[in-house]
Amino acid sequence: MGQVTATAERTIAAPADTVRALVADYTDTRPKILTEAYRDYAVTEGGTGAGTVARWKLQATSKRVRDVVATVTEPKPGTIVETDANSSMVTTWTVTEAGDGSTVRIETTWQGAGGIGGFFEKTFAPGGLKRIYDGVLDNLEKVAKA
Repeated sequence: MGQVTATAERTIAAPADTVRALVADYTDTRPKILTEAYRDYAVTEGGTGAGTVARWKLQATSKRVRDVVATVTEPKPGTIVETDANSSMVTTWTVTEAGDGSTVRIETTWQGAGGIGGFFEKTFAPGGLKRIYDGVLDNLEKVAKA
């Protein structure tokens, strides 16, 4: 079993403080930026930043659905960490200044399966998750520019 990592990054023409606030808003913004890969999204505690607990189903492939219950922490300004109670999955959103705009990076890590299944997971899952995150970043960019 080895660690698997998937990342996506985008520069958005909006101030970093604005984008940070959007990323931390699990009540209004998050449902607007999630793609069709997410379903049954709900905030169960909090709603903004640290202390928020949200749940959703992530349809990674036609056969692979992950039931996520994420607890949100903010270890430092501009960094939001979602830790899944149902798996080893941890997703970190980092928003930094980039000239007049901001750079948003989403990185998810988890402990992959062992054996041949783990080989395929480590080979194909990061690309699939990056495609999902690219869609989320597309939507975040639209919301940030609105």
